[in-house]
Amino acid sequence: MNKSGNDMLSTRFDRPDGHLLSVYEAEGGYKALKTALASMQPTEVRDVVKDSGLRGRGGAGFPTGVKWGFVPADADEVYFFVNADESEPGTFKDRLLLDYDPHQTIEGTIISCFAVKAKTAFVYIRGEFGWLIDRVQVAVNEAYAAGYLGKNILGSGFDLEMIVHKGAGAYICGEETGLINSVEGRKGQPRLKPPFPAVSGFLDKPTIVNNVESVASVPWIITNGAEAYKNFGTEKSCGTKLFSVSGPVKNPGVYEIPLGLPFREFFNEQLGGMADGEKLKAVIVGGSSVPVLTAEEAMNVNLDYESLTNAGTMLGSGGMIIIPESSDMVELIQVLMHFYFDESCGQCTPCREGTGWLHKIVKKMRKGEGTVGDLDLLEHVCQGMAGLTICPLSDAAVMPMRSFIEKFRPEFEALIQETAPAGNCSLWPRGEQE
Repeated sequence: MNKSGNDMLSTRFDRPDGHLLSVYEAEGGYKALKTALASMQPTEVRDVVKDSGLRGRGGAGFPTGVKWGFVPADADEVYFFVNADESEPGTFKDRLLLDYDPHQTIEGTIISCFAVKAKTAFVYIRGEFGWLIDRVQVAVNEAYAAGYLGKNILGSGFDLEMIVHKGAGAYICGEETGLINSVEGRKGQPRLKPPFPAVSGFLDKPTIVNNVESVASVPWIITNGAEAYKNFGTEKSCGTKLFSVSGPVKNPGVYEIPLGLPFREFFNEQLGGMADGEKLKAVIVGGSSVPVLTAEEAMNVNLDYESLTNAGTMLGSGGMIIIPESSDMVELIQVLMHFYFDESCGQCTPCREGTGWLHKIVKKMRKGEGTVGDLDLLEHVCQGMAGLTICPLSDAAVMPMRSFIEKFRPEFEALIQETAPAGNCSLWPRGEQE
């Protein structure tokens, strides 16, 4: 973990005792919960979070307080899910939140449940994170023992049960309805929307699904107020954001920075620039499913939702991948396409078949068998995938594929054999894609 002085969320990162309840309480932990339960109504909590401008930190960036408001006022039973199925390549910030400071997420979850009147909360953790499941379960047990969970929390009359649920390692379960299906014991496949989970989700009851970083931000907002939170970031992209930075920079790691910080400043002053002997070629800013930026483009953007959208990419989950000049962009996109092909749940034909075709065509090009029609064929496949599936996984493959070709086309063209016939790719058994 690399701190940047904006430690709203990262105060206890890198501390060997930061996960302990005693440490969290000694540093003000659970005071926000006490404030919310003792002196606020659920609607007031929702309004404060809404007014703060907090947006979902899992990738979509939808306003958190607005999402909470979609729960019907007359709902007899509401469920709350914390999405810790962190599977987006390049993203590893939620695991630090749960590892170094699990009580921050637990407190934020309890306050969030109070706000939407949920009586049961699930913390859905990616199956590969075995040590985190144990870490969070111990913290949940501590919270129960201290009276922060269970019946009549802190004498307020509010009840909440919290369940730590282990996923099975499926990327698709990071999508909120796929996650809900998984907990219900169904296939981890997304649902058609509407109805949206806030109206009909887990067991057909109103359900809110929020990212770990989103709920971890709630205690600070309740303690300090909406206006204080808006002092960080920009007018439309409020607060701080955790960025997971990987690649050959001098100081890789997880950084908490105010939204709106220029990439150039972040790159030079905090990441320390490229490692010795390396030169910047490209940047994936928000995780593998967002369009790539060239080095020149990256050096002229600010790290907030609006600026990155205007630059043709997205903030996403904040999984920043730094790509050096020595990298083969065609090889990189082949790796990504294999990932999406492998992780497709197979429910929608455009995604099930399209991701496989994208990987097969790029793989064929890298084997020296590229033809003059391959780039057109890649775009044709993308056209048959974009916006045509139940969830965004198909688009998550299309966006980087298209941007890699657009920004680094000469590297693809170098693999085309001018004398080779245009030909057609043959169909294949799925197992042969490996």
